[in-house]
Amino acid sequence: MKTIGIIGGMSWESTQSYYRALNQGVKARLGGLHSAQICLYSVDFAPIERLQAEDRWQEAGAILADAARAVEAGGAEGLLIATNTMHKVADQVAGAVSIPLLHIADATAECLLADGVKTVGLLGTRFTMEQAFYRERLEQRGIAVVIPMERQRDDVHRIIYDELCQGRIEADSRQRYLQIIADLQLRGADGVILGCTEIALLLDPARSSVPLYDTTAIHAAAAVAWALQ
Repeated sequence: MKTIGIIGGMSWESTQSYYRALNQGVKARLGGLHSAQICLYSVDFAPIERLQAEDRWQEAGAILADAARAVEAGGAEGLLIATNTMHKVADQVAGAVSIPLLHIADATAECLLADGVKTVGLLGTRFTMEQAFYRERLEQRGIAVVIPMERQRDDVHRIIYDELCQGRIEADSRQRYLQIIADLQLRGADGVILGCTEIALLLDPARSSVPLYDTTAIHAAAAVAWALQ
């Protein structure tokens, strides 16, 4: 079994989900008392969030590059960035280490293609929804991407940072997300990507009228498959 390196803490609320999913995945495959071999570096999210808001991505990437070097030094053989948004600096982070980076959008694209999804809605932070770094990765695989309307994007972004990243799960926010998902379906989405690792803390796929793709679960499953191949 290979050792999985994780850069987490963005936010730690969803990093818990990664840790659980990786260990559950290994146990499901190997049984008994088996668990995942993990080297985790959990960053302080507050300064990174400020750098995001100020469009200082190179500096934010340098923090994650240092974290990547630390997990490589700790024995990690592959690397996960446990957040969608910070994949904006994935190339900078990957360039800092010699171990492979398992990209969250690539794992998600594989899942969508396996399900025959041609057009997908994308929820996430404003950075993930509006900038090209994530969307183009999917489009290069032949998947069309639909994002919410501007006011909807404002709500999606606000709920992530003001509530989910701080451990707040609000029924009104869940209903707002479901409304936005229904609108994405009306606009042609065959499925919707939960493109922020906190969103799965809020939504139950069974309550959605369209398939939801939980990037935390997808990324973790891809890492387990890689670690055990």
